[in-house]
Amino acid sequence: MSLHGAYDDENIFARILRGEAPCAKVFEDDVALAMMDLFPQSRGHTLVLPKGVRARNLLELPPEAVGPLAQRVQRLAVAVEKALKPDGIVVMQFNGAPAGQSVFHLHFHVIPRWQGKPMLGHGQAKMADKDDLAALAAQIAAAM
Repeated sequence: MSLHGAYDDENIFARILRGEAPCAKVFEDDVALAMMDLFPQSRGHTLVLPKGVRARNLLELPPEAVGPLAQRVQRLAVAVEKALKPDGIVVMQFNGAPAGQSVFHLHFHVIPRWQGKPMLGHGQAKMADKDDLAALAAQIAAAM
């Protein structure tokens, strides 16, 4: 999908936000939902999704929503660092399929990194164990 097009209300993140599909939730408020990535590129890979918007990518997010969403992304990154003690943290966001986006609801990736441990490529990781994700979600949530 390109940068432009119609928002699909049936995308998996929209379904998760409506409570129609499960996730390993880290936190949720009126602005965003943070959850574990089912296909983590690194242990502790989390996602932050804005709520109350039908934005496929960052270009479609209303300007007044950027600041509050960025605050949630930072809050999650701080909690990931506190809980997991990585050597570094990657924060990234893709816009359009050619850029690597695979789910067309705006979301940010927060990926902990450890020295000497390679990060899997985007879309190349296998599905994680749901019990492991739940335990990581609880560990990160406790650090918030």
